Parts: sequence; structure tokens; C-alpha cells
Amino acid sequence: MDNLEQVFNEIVEQYRERLYWHIRSLVCSHEDADDVLQDTFIKIWKALPSFRGDSELFTWAYRIATNESLNYLHKQKIRSALSFESLRTTLENRIDDDPWFDGDALQRDLAKAIQGLPEKQRVVFQLRYFEELPYEQISEITGTSVGALKASYHIAYEKIKEKLKLSSL
Repeated sequence: MDNLEQVFNEIVEQYRERLYWHIRSLVCSHEDADDVLQDTFIKIWKALPSFRGDSELFTWAYRIATNESLNYLHKQKIRSALSFESLRTTLENRIDDDPWFDGDALQRDLAKAIQGLPEKQRVVFQLRYFEELPYEQISEITGTSVGALKASYHIAYEKIKEKLKLSSL
């Protein structure tokens, strides 16, 4: 086994589960998350020889996973537009229909509120709230300034809080 293959196997072993859950939080479905994860690792494999180490391996892999997830969602948005169904409705229905989702009603409402956020806010919220990443790492992953991330997170938090208040009435 050459060194590149060994490094790739270590990346897969070390980050597979975290990347899966990150992707899953964005695309909502187990099957879709598996597909996007596979695409992510294909991209990582192809790009690994050109990885220069300008960022941490972790943030580099997360950036690829985030971009692959957003690309997938963009394609879904186009399909939804063609079928005249909103992507938000599609994602919310996936939460309701997903046999792998084992949360209670509040967790389901939270997941739906998060899915209702614009893509950038959803990514920032997921990375900060659930994965507890520092803003500096999120900045490397998303290519957005720390100040803009803090504002985006705050707006997302307020939107979710308002949505959960409404759903509990």
C-alpha cells in the first residue's frame, strides 16, 4: 500500500462518522447522506495528491463534505422546481418519513426549523450548535469571515427560536 492510499484510509477511518452526521444534518435522509458521503470521499481521494496543508485536514474534509452537500441540495432544488414542490417541503417530509429518525416531537420540530433556514445559515448553525466547532474552523470550512458567521448564527438561532415558539402553540 502506498503512502497516499494509507493517508486516505486514515481519513476515511477518522472522519467517516463525523462527516456522515454532518452531511445527514444537511440532506435529511440516511440514503442521501450515504450517497453524498461516498461522493465526498471520491472528491477527497482525487484531491488528496494536491492537498498542500494550508488548512487542517479536518477542515479541508469538512469543506468538501459541505460543498458536496450543498451541490446535492442545489440539484434537489432544481428537481423540486421542475416538479413544483418546494425543497423545504421535500426536506421536511423526509424528516417525517425517515425511519432512521428516532427523535421525539420537539426534536422533529427542531429538525424542521433548521431545514427551513437558508443554506448558509443552516450550515453555520449545524457546525456551531451541534458540532460545537469554533468560528475560526467554520470560517475555514465555509470561506466566510468570523464576524459574518457570528451574525449568521445569531439570525439562524432567532429564526429557530421563533419557529419553535409557533409550533408549540
